[in-house]
Order: sequence, then structure tokens, then C-alpha cells
Amino acid sequence: QDKGTKMTEFWLISAPGEKTCQQTWEKLHAATTKNNNLSTNSKFNIPDLKVGTLDVLVGLSDELAKLDAFVESVVKKVAQYMADVLEDSKDKVQENLLANGGLLEQQWQGERKFSSSSVDTVPFLFIFKGVNQIDNDLKARASAYNNLKGNLQNLERKNAGSLLTRSLADIVKKEDFVLDSEYLITLLVIVPKLNYNDWVKQYETLAEMVVPRSSNVLFEDQDSYLCNVTLFRKAVDDFKHKAREYKFMVRDFQYNEEEMKADKEEMNRLSTDKKKQFGPLVRWLKVNFSEAFIAWIHVKALRVFVESVLRYGLPVNFQAMLLQPNKKTMKKLREVLYDLYKHLDSSAAAIIDATMDIPGLNLSQQEYYPYVYYKIDCNLLEFK
Repeated sequence: QDKGTKMTEFWLISAPGEKTCQQTWEKLHAATTKNNNLSTNSKFNIPDLKVGTLDVLVGLSDELAKLDAFVESVVKKVAQYMADVLEDSKDKVQENLLANGGLLEQQWQGERKFSSSSVDTVPFLFIFKGVNQIDNDLKARASAYNNLKGNLQNLERKNAGSLLTRSLADIVKKEDFVLDSEYLITLLVIVPKLNYNDWVKQYETLAEMVVPRSSNVLFEDQDSYLCNVTLFRKAVDDFKHKAREYKFMVRDFQYNEEEMKADKEEMNRLSTDKKKQFGPLVRWLKVNFSEAFIAWIHVKALRVFVESVLRYGLPVNFQAMLLQPNKKTMKKLREVLYDLYKHLDSSAAAIIDATMDIPGLNLSQQEYYPYVYYKIDCNLLEFK
């Protein structure tokens, strides 16, 4: 199957057991694969949890819906931040996160984890606390790393940009200046390339007391040259004023070795810090993405269990199944599922028209089907 038709969307559905649950599974599998491969299917075995009262289940159904939305938001936040940190092409990130689409089947460990729980003591709080912790840790880690990244970018920006504004620490050297002279001072002037010939002709005469042949080109960018020139201190104002008429801009700059050294050290420190934090941060994101994702699939499984008992009644007898639809035939798959299961709900139309609440089904929030249905959307990145 080519990658283009594979969806990052999965449908977790359940239908009542027929003579056996195996039969329910075989029927679905045959119907969705016989004419045309409508979906890739696998069984999704949910253990028999002990069921409390109907009221408890209806309450749980609402709680689980909220928990589902919260856990999903954290899963997506971790994924999105991983994409930001890797600064890599987004498709690589998606592949990284969803170990080749096999993730869902691998991540479902519910049979082991819940096997003897009763449905209302299933570790809700446990799931919420764990995922909430990931959410809080992510905020703290992201904030620290973003700070570092931001400071580094600001410094990098200072070292780029036009000669009028950028840092000159990497450009100028001590020998470009006359330093510690009572009378003389060296200025730095930005000369547009177009006006460079004028500069060579004019600079010695822009004010009195300019030292002849004291100007050199120290650096150039696309548009301008950075030149130095030495003159007597008392002529500086005059020189600046006259230079402006010719579009020569004198830059406010004092040569200060300590300051420039500090800037460079700061940049090296931030750059080293960022490299140091990068590895552990990516590892943390991978591990906690997996943790949050597993929690999310557990919540989906619990929702299927609760919803199936509310819909199909007791004793607990249903088969949960995971479908990965093919992009091009989703509509057809919906029709096949409807034909398979419409008998479950001969009164579906009447129910939808009535204002009566079906226990545990919030009609405003999701489409209604005769079978229990939850979508797991694994497109975890907002493609910008």
C-alpha cells in the first residue's frame, strides 16, 4: 500500500459480540477488505472491567470525554514542541513520533494494566496526574530552552544586519584605532559603495585637522564599506556634520576590548549551553511523548468500554477494533460500516429527532453512528 493513501487517522470502533466476539471481528474484517482494501484493521482487546451502576457509567462517560480532550492536547503540545526543537522538516518529526503507524497497536497495554480493575476505579486520577505532570514539565523545559534560544538569536542578530547597527566586535581590531591619545581620535564611518570615490577624494578636507591618509577600508557588506579615519578630537562635531551631507554616516563606537570580549564569551557560552541541552531535551520529549500517547490510547479504550456497555447493555459482550482507513475510500468505508451495523439501531433516526439524551452520548460533540466510534487523529503537527 503506498504511503499516499495511508491516513494518520484511526477509527476505534466497537460492535456487540455475535455468537462469539471472534465472529464479530471476522465479519468486519471481511466486509472492509473483500472488494477493495478500505482499511487496515486490527483487534483491540479491552479487558472485562467490573461494571458499577448505570449512573456511574454515565458520569464516567462525561469525565472521560474531558480527560480525552486534555490528554490529546498534551500529546499534541509535546509533538509540536519536538518539531520546533528539531527545527527539522516536519514530516521527519511525524515519522519519528509515530513509529511507522504501528504505534497504536504497540501502545495499547490495557489488557495487562486494567485486567482486574472495576471500571470506576480505573486509574483516572493516575492518568490525569501523570499527563498533568508532563504538561507542567514541558512548560518549564520549553521556557528554559526558548529563553536560551532567544538570547542566542538576539546576539546573532546583533552580529548580522547592516553596518549601521550590527555589532563590530568581530570586525575591528585594536590596530585600526589610535587609542589613549589626548588629542587624536579614530572614528568609524559607513560609506555607501556608490559614494566611495567621493570619500577617498573628500575625507581629508571634511574638517580641519584630519590626519592625511588615515583612512582604510576595514570591512564591507553588500552596500557599504566600513572605514576608519583619525582626526583631532576638537574637529569631530564639524566632521560628523559635513560627512552627513555626503551620506557618510559616522557610527557611534568606542573601542572597548573588555566589552567586546564579554560579548564573544556570552555568545560562546549560550551556544555551548544550547548544544548541551539539546540532546537531553529531545530524549525527554521522545520518552514523554510516548508516555502521553499511551495514556491517550488508554483513555480511548476506557471510553469505548463505557460507551459499549451503555449502548449494548450487560453482560459485557463486544469486540473493539482499530481501523486505519484509506484516504480515497473513507466514504465507502462509512457506508460499509453503516450496512453492517444499522440493525443495532433501527430507532437511530427516531432518537436523533427526539430531544432525549442517549446516556453518555453528547450529540453536539460528535457525529452519531449505530456503532461505538472514536476517532484517533494522529496528525499531531499543525503543518504551518
